[in-house]
Amino acid sequence: MEKLMHAVRYHSYGGGPSALQHDQIPIPTPNKDEVLIKVEATSINPFDWKVQKGMLRPFLPRKFPHIPGVDVTGEVIEVGSGVQKFKPGDKVVSLVSSPNCGGLAEFAVIKESVTASRPPEISASEGAALPVAGLTAHQALTEYAGIKLDGSGEHKNVLITAASGGVGQYAVQLAKLANTHVTATCGTRNMKLVRSLGADEVIDYKTPDGAALKSPSGKKYDAVIHCAMGIPWSTFEPNLSTNGKVVDITPSPSALMTFALKKLTFSKKQLVPLILIPKVGSLEYLVDLVKNGKLKTVIDSKYPLNKAEDAWAKSIGGHATGKIIVEP
Repeated sequence: MEKLMHAVRYHSYGGGPSALQHDQIPIPTPNKDEVLIKVEATSINPFDWKVQKGMLRPFLPRKFPHIPGVDVTGEVIEVGSGVQKFKPGDKVVSLVSSPNCGGLAEFAVIKESVTASRPPEISASEGAALPVAGLTAHQALTEYAGIKLDGSGEHKNVLITAASGGVGQYAVQLAKLANTHVTATCGTRNMKLVRSLGADEVIDYKTPDGAALKSPSGKKYDAVIHCAMGIPWSTFEPNLSTNGKVVDITPSPSALMTFALKKLTFSKKQLVPLILIPKVGSLEYLVDLVKNGKLKTVIDSKYPLNKAEDAWAKSIGGHATGKIIVEP
C-alpha cells in the first residue's frame, strides 16, 4: 500500500488562500538525479501566489493540481541511483524544480544539482528562507549590477527598494560585504531594522524624498536593486549615474517595455529584468555566509502546514518584514 503525506495544493488558477486544499497524496519517488527529503521548513515567495494568479500561464504551473513552494530545507530520506553528494540523514537546502513536488508538503523531491548541505549552525527556518530570496539578491548584485562581493571592485552607490522584504534584507547585507554605499527604502516601522542590516542611508518611501528615491547625501546610484512594485522609470532616471542600471526583480509589462526601449536606443542608463537562474555554487556561498554569521535572516512569521493559507494571505498582503516560513 502506498504511503501518503499531507500536501497543500490548488487545483486551478485563482482563488487566493481559500483555494488552497489540504490533501492526502502519495509520497513522491526520486528520479535518478533527485533526492527525497522530509521537509522541515519552506518559505512563501511572491512568485508562489503569482503563479496561482495565472501571471505565468501557460508556462506555470505545468499541471494541476499543483503543490506550491520553491524553497525547501529538510532531511534526506532517499536518494536516486545517480546521486553522489548526499545520503539519507543529511540535512540540505534546495529549490524544488519538479512540477508537482512543492515545499508545502511533508515530503518533497529535489534535484541534486541545486542542493546544498545545511550545517548544524543553520536552523531550518534560516535554511528555508535562503534559496529564492538570497539567490535573487546575489544574482542581481553580482551578475546584473557587476558588483564584486569580496570588495575588490570599484566603489559603487547602490539603492535597494523595499529593503525590509525577503530579497531586500539580503541585498542590503550582500551589498555592504562588497564595500558599496547603500541607500535603502522601506516603511517607517522598519527603518531601524534596515539600518541594523548595514544600510548607510534609509529613506521612508512615504515621504516626498522617499517617493522620489532621492539620496539624503545627494548621491547618484550606479545600481538599483528594485524589489518594490509600481515605481516608473521616470522616477529612477534622474537619480541614476551616467551608466546607472536598475535591476527589476519583479518586472511588470511596462518595465519590460522600458527594457526594450533602452536597448533599442542604446541608452547608457538601463532597466534590466531579472530572471533567476539558481546556481548551487552561489547557494553554497550564501549558506557559508549564514553559517559564519555574515548574513542574517529576518523572519517575519512562522506558520504550521495546516495553516498554510494564513501564510499565503500574509505574503499577498505585501507588508511582511523579512521571510514567511511554513513548517510541517
